[in-house]
Amino acid sequence: MDIFLVIGVVTGLLAVVVGMIVKGADVTVLLNPAAAIIIIIGTIAAVMNSFPKKDFLRIPKIARVLFKESKTDDPVEIIKQIIEMSQTTRKNGLLALESVVQSTENRFMRKGLEMVVDGIEQDYIREVQTIEIEQMEERHRSGASIFTTAGGAAPTLGVLGAVIGLIGALGNLNDTEKLGHMIAAAFVATLYGIFFGYVICHPFASRLKRKSHEEISSMYIILEGILSIQAGENSKSIEKKLTGMLEPKDRAKFEEESNGPNKGE
Repeated sequence: MDIFLVIGVVTGLLAVVVGMIVKGADVTVLLNPAAAIIIIIGTIAAVMNSFPKKDFLRIPKIARVLFKESKTDDPVEIIKQIIEMSQTTRKNGLLALESVVQSTENRFMRKGLEMVVDGIEQDYIREVQTIEIEQMEERHRSGASIFTTAGGAAPTLGVLGAVIGLIGALGNLNDTEKLGHMIAAAFVATLYGIFFGYVICHPFASRLKRKSHEEISSMYIILEGILSIQAGENSKSIEKKLTGMLEPKDRAKFEEESNGPNKGE
């Protein structure tokens, strides 16, 4: 489980509760079933109306991805592996990759290497692998947009919940004490809506986009690496090309772990 995400959610909740205590508000007012129904059920309805059934049913799977510790292959380790394979193929030929294919855990890399070993042309390999990347990117974009839609709907539904609560409060104008409590309870729906929208849903969408970006970047590194190996480029040329695709912190990590530029061949 991604503990950092859990800490973020809990911190956001504590900020609201502690803030209310500091302001002297009655925290028990947060226990408002009516507000929860309006926000939760209303947001679910908004998502159902915005996406087809197949996308809606993917929400539990998307949630698991969110809270699951990222297992995206380290791009630095990917480049090291590709450089090692390039050195092997320069000495023993492309067929030497057959033994590597069997031990490769990364499905995308294994598929690309299999096509290289089978002697498939570069243009076709690039086309097949690029289509897979684009399809995965579209699935990820759809998953993130679900939370973006929920994040936009929740605050608006919070306003709706406040209006409904105020309508109920106006029916008790003769009871001042009860009126004050009902007005306070009415705005709980707004609080719920803003919290779920801007502390939960929108940040979750951003996190999904970031996870997608990291995975896609690694896939493009793999694709370029595989094609460079097939083209017979030396390891130094491959290193320069692939490290240029890294973020600065990863590039620095690669240089540090490699103890300077690879000497190539």
